Amino acid sequence: MHAQLVSFIQVLRANEVRVSPAETLDAVDVAATLGYADRVLLRDALAMTLAKTPEEEAVFLRCFDRFFSQELADFASAQEIATTRDPTAPPPAGNGDPAAPRYSPAEILQAAAADLPALQALLESPLLRGLMDNDRNALSLAMRQAGEQVGLRGIEMFTQKGQFTRRILDALGEGHLRAAIVDLEQAGSTALPALQRYRDLLREQVRDYVEREYLLHAEGRNRQFMDDILSRTRLNNIEQVYLHKVQELIRRMARKLASRHSRRRRRLRRGQLDMARTLRRGIAHDAILFHTYWRQVRREKPQILAVCDVSGSVAAYAKFLLLFLYSLQDVLPRVRSFAFSSHLGEVSQYFEDYPVAQAIEEVNWKFGGATDYGNSLQDFAKLALDDINSNTTVIILGDARNNHGEPRLDIMQGIYRRARQVIWLNPESRRSWGTGDSEMLRYQSACHFSAECNNLKQLERIVDQLLKSTR
Repeated sequence: MHAQLVSFIQVLRANEVRVSPAETLDAVDVAATLGYADRVLLRDALAMTLAKTPEEEAVFLRCFDRFFSQELADFASAQEIATTRDPTAPPPAGNGDPAAPRYSPAEILQAAAADLPALQALLESPLLRGLMDNDRNALSLAMRQAGEQVGLRGIEMFTQKGQFTRRILDALGEGHLRAAIVDLEQAGSTALPALQRYRDLLREQVRDYVEREYLLHAEGRNRQFMDDILSRTRLNNIEQVYLHKVQELIRRMARKLASRHSRRRRRLRRGQLDMARTLRRGIAHDAILFHTYWRQVRREKPQILAVCDVSGSVAAYAKFLLLFLYSLQDVLPRVRSFAFSSHLGEVSQYFEDYPVAQAIEEVNWKFGGATDYGNSLQDFAKLALDDINSNTTVIILGDARNNHGEPRLDIMQGIYRRARQVIWLNPESRRSWGTGDSEMLRYQSACHFSAECNNLKQLERIVDQLLKSTR
């Protein structure tokens, strides 16, 4: 059962529930203490151990009900196992008269086994015995064991369902059923339909079991697979139908980074009293608090200036960078945003007045157009150059294609000298830098860091490094 619990935790992780190794050990201890007899008690205790938010609790409950399902396979309906014959009538022979009274499939097979030794051996097998007796517990357990034997929990693609169905049937011994059906067919036995019915019921239930396991184990993996593809796809190649998935992926990335870089308390000589540590040190002095310990949130006032090219060739990248930055408002220092094409303006107010997605659309509409980096840098110098200091990080997102205009490298060098760091994110391949009207190689000399950035995976890595440097 501990192995089952570990498999269940793997399902939770595939469904975006964060479970650490320490929490896994806690869950095993909880299960060992409470046992598995009381399903509701175990569910509630594991939920308290593993789910940390209401959203995770909802996912946990759904996965728990599906993983520890109490459903049992219904291998034979009442009509199929009912006896409709006259109780005083003798069993029919192997090739009985079609006009004879109706008998249950089990009785027909027992009668036919007198002439077929292979069928008699099959009737004594646990598989067919369970099918004839409609022993759902035994058959469900046999299917689960066969599923573990063939590695069903590793199923990832819907195209594998048929493959795993066949493997489980072979592990259950369905091959003996097929061989017996061939023998009955060659003998022309009236027991053939009865055995075919049991075979078809078995196949149907195994297919249903594989389908349930696929939905349980592969659903989360498929979502992770899709997220990985989207995170590595160039942002301007993502189709409109996937934009809502990308936005949700950005929010999840932002939550992960926010959790990793949330502010930590430092022990100082003043601030909030660290009561726990103070009391512990006072134990040696009969609870007299000779030594006091303080903690306080470190207060710094760094700022980030995000300067985004929103011309047609780069607008999609700017949209996702701004969405990423404003999804991290609780962790990032103050963010001021600027947008430009032929001219530049501050757009921070848009993000205060509108939801992020709407603000981005408004910015693109107002500032989109042909690109002029020189004129835009002049506008930026007038608006923000005096505000840049050693606590300022300037992020510039653009392809540096200036339509052969004046690049105003002197302004970039002035920003470089004043700022803590200047980061340039270019969605073009490095091989394209400096070709045609690209001024990237010249601008690169006035940057502390420059990188190719055209997908969410690269963007997440760069923002992660940014958060580390601004803590």
